[in-house]
Amino acid sequence: MSTPAASLLLAADNATTEHRPLIIALFGAFVIATLAITVWAGRQTRSAADFYAGGGQFTGFQNGLAISGDYMSAASFLGISGAIALYGYDGFLYSIGFLVAWLVALLLVAEPLRNSGRFTMGDVLAYRMRQRPVRTAAGTSTIVVSIFYLLAQMAGAGVLVSLLLGITSDGGKVAIVALVGVLMIVYVTIGGMKGTTWVQMVKAVLLIAGTLLITFLILLKFDFNLSDLLGAAATNSGKGDAFLEPGLKYGVTEISKLDFLSLGIALVLGTAGLPHILIRFYTVPTAKAARKSVNWAIGIIGAFYLMTIVLGFGAAALLSPETITSSNKAGNTAAPLTALEVGGGADSTAGAILLAVISAVAFATILAVVAGLTLASSSSFAHDIYANVIKRGQATEKQEMRAARWSTVFIGVVSIGLGALARDLNVAGLVALAFAVAASANLPTILYSLFWKRFTTQGALWSIYGGLVSSVVLVLFSPVVSGGPNSMFKGVDFHWFPLENPGLVSIPLGFLLGWLGSLLSKEEPDKGKYAELEVKSLTGVGTAAAVEH
Repeated sequence: MSTPAASLLLAADNATTEHRPLIIALFGAFVIATLAITVWAGRQTRSAADFYAGGGQFTGFQNGLAISGDYMSAASFLGISGAIALYGYDGFLYSIGFLVAWLVALLLVAEPLRNSGRFTMGDVLAYRMRQRPVRTAAGTSTIVVSIFYLLAQMAGAGVLVSLLLGITSDGGKVAIVALVGVLMIVYVTIGGMKGTTWVQMVKAVLLIAGTLLITFLILLKFDFNLSDLLGAAATNSGKGDAFLEPGLKYGVTEISKLDFLSLGIALVLGTAGLPHILIRFYTVPTAKAARKSVNWAIGIIGAFYLMTIVLGFGAAALLSPETITSSNKAGNTAAPLTALEVGGGADSTAGAILLAVISAVAFATILAVVAGLTLASSSSFAHDIYANVIKRGQATEKQEMRAARWSTVFIGVVSIGLGALARDLNVAGLVALAFAVAASANLPTILYSLFWKRFTTQGALWSIYGGLVSSVVLVLFSPVVSGGPNSMFKGVDFHWFPLENPGLVSIPLGFLLGWLGSLLSKEEPDKGKYAELEVKSLTGVGTAAAVEH
């Protein structure tokens, strides 16, 4: 570690040590406030519709704010700013990819999906397919995608709280991940969708306000001159003009160029297949409200991702690369360290307070997102697999909700274990993996089901399982898990797939298998059911009744 980097980190540690009571108080206030909201909402959760979809009574603006809170995760705030701080232009591509992805979600799935289902993706697929096999496949896919996404949030939580509380031991970081897991289990089991939605709305407001404050202070440092900011970032990075041009991370070799293409495809297509985003469309009462919520989300998310560009380049301009990587190899602490710097430095009370506030907001962000993810996966297990497959539609609402709560505990335990292993990986990269799995397994099946009358049950199963297995296997044997500089398992190398993101291979394969499985199927598609689904998805006729019952 270079002397300036060591000095700043030591000063940061001293600052957090001196103000640790304040930091702990802020964290405690956020946790207590969100728990209070959860308990309040839990008292109003009386039915399955309340638990899964908040009774379908949120307004378009409220749902748009909650969608934003669900989408603007630790990957966005911590991972993207860190990626930009380390790789300049190539890191900035994450911001663009996450934002453009919303256009795909708006144009292709938001309104038709909301009109066609009740609580989960499995409802849409089961409308014109054989229920038991497609619900099992949809539930399995939802749980796997959610766990991949949860890894990023857990990793972000471990890094963030470790920085603030001065925890350096692996055991301490694992304990932090476990704490987040326990809190998310409490949020979902008590509050359901109502509690999760209100937590996400509060978190979205806090995150936008915190990001806006840091963005303002960074721009103030450079007299609101973006050219000066970018120039300082390029100079301070040690890379010169290359920092502001494509290729620093994804243009060195042919493999890295393919990795960039794979990442871009996964980011743009993945949002429309993310379970925790898809279930948010069921929380509004009308198709018009669904459209309105996505429009609000695009505006809020767009403003946020524009600000992450300033955060990332501001970190590069104000902090040395050694400082950023010394705290966390993947750059996940760039934003909190920048907050410390623009607040007046590590020796100032204002800097320490700003560091504490921003980190507490980021922690609230993590808690809200993990609650949404856990709710999506537990809902899919209880509604699709337990109620409609195991119980063959004979489960009572009480039994279904009990299954959802127990599955929440199981998913939380699994996420804690995997999150502990992934604590040194860049959280934006981890989320990109979840996007790739979602785009490979869920998106082809959703689009075929909504828009292709020849689609069959076999096609749905081939698409979901083919996309899911191929993407997960390619990740397991990629440099993300072994053989890379920041792999999950250090000191071993069993990777044979050269790309860090599998989207370039697994997404086309998911579409191909869905098409091929349908063509080779002996099952005759139910054209009448497809016509009903088409009318329902385009008009919303019958949806209100479905939600009420």
